Amino acid sequence: MASKDSISRTVMVALALCVVCSVVVSTAAVVLKDKQVANAANEKKVNILTAAGIDIVDGDLQAAFAKVTPKLVDMATGQFTDAVDVKAYDDVKAAKDPALSNALTATQDIASIRRQAKYRTVYLVEGENGLEKVVLPVHGYGLWSTLYGFIALEGDLNTVAGLGFYAHAETPGLGGEVDNPRWKAVWNGKQVFGADASQPLIGLIKGKALPTAKHDIDGLAGATLTSNGVTNLVRFWMGKDGFAPFLANLKAGEA
Repeated sequence: MASKDSISRTVMVALALCVVCSVVVSTAAVVLKDKQVANAANEKKVNILTAAGIDIVDGDLQAAFAKVTPKLVDMATGQFTDAVDVKAYDDVKAAKDPALSNALTATQDIASIRRQAKYRTVYLVEGENGLEKVVLPVHGYGLWSTLYGFIALEGDLNTVAGLGFYAHAETPGLGGEVDNPRWKAVWNGKQVFGADASQPLIGLIKGKALPTAKHDIDGLAGATLTSNGVTNLVRFWMGKDGFAPFLANLKAGEA
């Protein structure tokens, strides 16, 4: 009879434990998948509302998000499109799919994203007097990671209403200060464009911006590469290879 402490018995117990744990983990993943998907969708809605400055009253996320209308934009034309279902479309996944995205040239790719999705989801906030705000998805590389976020513009399609990043892996206390509410608040009221509505001027500077500066944003102390990355990603998405053609069409009522 084999000893209770034999190597074979130990291996058998370990294998049985591995099988049981695998079954538990797999079952949990399947059972919780729908909940995880729902939580991710809700988190995205919260970030969009935060960028737009829309409060969630009494914790009713769906009521707050009812003020927002998601629409797809064809990035090649700057026009709204129904080419795909906006409710099922995933911008991030599309950007990684060669069939749903286009490669960027080195000259175009100042945000270091390599590929741009053919369609992007934008979020319109409309009121009694028409368009109040538009929320645009932005992303680009910082020091250690790709930063994903949203920038909201007022109805004039030039004044920043809010900006926030919902995913990144920048250094805490340095590049990670993109999450600091005080720094994010600096963006509010800044102007993206000057006289040329296709050439964004907004960007981070070294040090603190003057209160009268229309386009300058306080730099992130000790985080030059993250600061440069944020400037580049915002200028890319607000520029001619990003949302500038769409914003021009929207302003002219031709989107």
